[in-house]
Amino acid sequence: MITVRPAGQRGHFDHGWLNTYHTFSFADYYDPEHMGFRALRVINEDWVQPGHGFGTHPHRDMEIVTYVLEGGLSHKDSMGNGSTILPGDVQRMSAGTGVLHSEFNHSKDEPVHLLQIWLLPETRGITPSYEQKNFAREEKLNRLRLLASPDGRDGAVAIHQDAELYTSVLEAGKAVHHTLQSDRYAWLQVARGTVNLNGNKLKHGDGAAISNEKQLNIIGLPGDEDAEVLLFSLA
Repeated sequence: MITVRPAGQRGHFDHGWLNTYHTFSFADYYDPEHMGFRALRVINEDWVQPGHGFGTHPHRDMEIVTYVLEGGLSHKDSMGNGSTILPGDVQRMSAGTGVLHSEFNHSKDEPVHLLQIWLLPETRGITPSYEQKNFAREEKLNRLRLLASPDGRDGAVAIHQDAELYTSVLEAGKAVHHTLQSDRYAWLQVARGTVNLNGNKLKHGDGAAISNEKQLNIIGLPGDEDAEVLLFSLA
């Protein structure tokens, strides 16, 4: 079964400095029908204007993954980490017992376009930790590339949850395939472009909850740009 979450039905707030869309309930957006999916709790699509950002704020007991599509986002946290997250980078921060962090767009003229993802951890109260890795376009082009997993295999970042995150950049007419075990679920999020998922046409911003589907076939469709998707395999 595939249940589409249309982009236009997401929660939306334009704060001037931040234009944000919430796939699931978040902050001032509350929808009891969309509180998350399995361990996946947040998918926010954000555009942060130049010279603005998120001030220092706390988190606990959450696996936070940041995926930048355009621009650069500067990160600082109470663990002593400081970096700039660029397109192709995946940052994983395990908040655990508590962490303070901030993100800022230091550009004078370029907004930052990103996806911020939260997953519930399997265990509460772990020691906070941080990872950031880059995945070249060639690794993702017309194939599924593992970005995050519990064991961090194949160069992925390691998350504290029985979940795997893949990405693919799909040219028009190209396809990738993923087999789901009978006890697994999936979520597909379209980061850009348009794809066909098992007969369902999905565009930028659309998501899809997937259950009782053995084989996932994702095909890039013609458009102004190549498609880019995030695929979550979830317990």
